[in-house]
Amino acid sequence: MNDCGPRRLVASVVHAVVYISHTMRRKIPSLQALACFDAAARHESYTRAAQELAVTQSAVSRQLSALESFLGIALFRRTRHGVALTLSGADYARQIAPRLQALERDTLDAMSRQGTQGVITLAAVPTFATRWLLPRLPSLAALHPEIIVHIETRTRPFLFADTEFDAALYCGTPEQVANWAGTRAVVLLEEEVLPVCAPALLAGKNQLTPAALARLPLLQQGTRPDAWRQWFDAVGVEATAALSGPRYELYSMTAVAAAHGMGVALVPRLLIEPELARGELVVACKRSLRSGRAYYLVTPERGEERPALAAFQTWLLNLVLMQS
Repeated sequence: MNDCGPRRLVASVVHAVVYISHTMRRKIPSLQALACFDAAARHESYTRAAQELAVTQSAVSRQLSALESFLGIALFRRTRHGVALTLSGADYARQIAPRLQALERDTLDAMSRQGTQGVITLAAVPTFATRWLLPRLPSLAALHPEIIVHIETRTRPFLFADTEFDAALYCGTPEQVANWAGTRAVVLLEEEVLPVCAPALLAGKNQLTPAALARLPLLQQGTRPDAWRQWFDAVGVEATAALSGPRYELYSMTAVAAAHGMGVALVPRLLIEPELARGELVVACKRSLRSGRAYYLVTPERGEERPALAAFQTWLLNLVLMQS
């Protein structure tokens, strides 16, 4: 029996498998080469890259030569003082640096999950995270020691699909939250602002009238440019200097400036509880104003909620309920 046909068929299949395997192989250089390139690109020095990575300079040089051969481009050029990035090298360095950082972060997350229910990566407005959330996290750790919470600051809406975030603590209006595509939100606390200052500015009085406040230096919040004007409109006082005064980006900066006697700040009470308790700040006028904003827990609509995130949300809502 002539078996040339079957043999040719087998050979063809083998060649096809080899071809498919070759074509499906990812065009990714070795991680060691990328780590060497990242270090050498930052320092523009093979020697300093070798020192950072605890390898020899020749090892770095070999890895970079192999990487250039793999890419088919020159990443560095020789100079009198050592090496410098080429234009292509600089572009490649900008592209891979954040990816290596993300890979390192993902690796650390995976390592930190050993024996835990999970890690939550949270985006949060900075002052709320620093002043309100962080002091309360020990109670979460006592209740759920298996949960780890990572926090990074974000002040604007973003696409969850493009980030590593599991949830966000966001401050905004109901309209802003409703327009945040692909998310669901739970209101935590409404933002209510009141005027505060250093005790010395009261000059021995318990509090000042709105008209008296209008004559004092007003500290402005960069993210709330109309806050003072809205407050004075609400109390029926004309304040020509409602938009004047030094401007700060964060409520934490405004609170520190007020505590040092630089003027009167209009801030949410929930963000300055420690300063009020210590007497570093006092309420200058008891006329508070709801700003129309609130603090929300925002989560993506996609997929089933992870157990760690569900536990965090339950803890957070119970905490808010106990304080209301």
